[in-house]
Amino acid sequence: MRIEDEIKSNKFEDNYQKVVINVSYTSGWLNNLLRPEFEKFNLTQQQFNILRILRGQYPKPATVNLLKERMIDKMSDASRIVDRLIQKGLVSRCTNKSDRRAVDIRISEEGLSVLSKMDVEMRSKEYLRNNLTEAEAAQLSDLLDKLRG
Repeated sequence: MRIEDEIKSNKFEDNYQKVVINVSYTSGWLNNLLRPEFEKFNLTQQQFNILRILRGQYPKPATVNLLKERMIDKMSDASRIVDRLIQKGLVSRCTNKSDRRAVDIRISEEGLSVLSKMDVEMRSKEYLRNNLTEAEAAQLSDLLDKLRG
């Protein structure tokens, strides 16, 4: 559906304003689409993001600073999110052997297991596949990269 129909307005200053509104609206739409998928696993999007970063690092650990650098939502409190993941048994924290002031964060076997299940069960990707071809998805991703400069 066109953005004009979604927000019931076609009064845009220009196409630049229209794209800002459309990207913002689509971000909210996508978050709402994904939220139930994360809730099935008792996770937030930010927790999922940290788990994916840690899986990419595995078996090496990551520091909280590395997590902050790589997180999608830069405003997130990575330390607090890690604490919640520790409580859930999905990650562990230990002192860095080479720098006692630094703390290493590692994904646990349980964390890896949860991500494996999510890889199989997340249905939201199907919705995107039904609306975009693989080539269109690549083009959209390229345009979004270009937008960020």
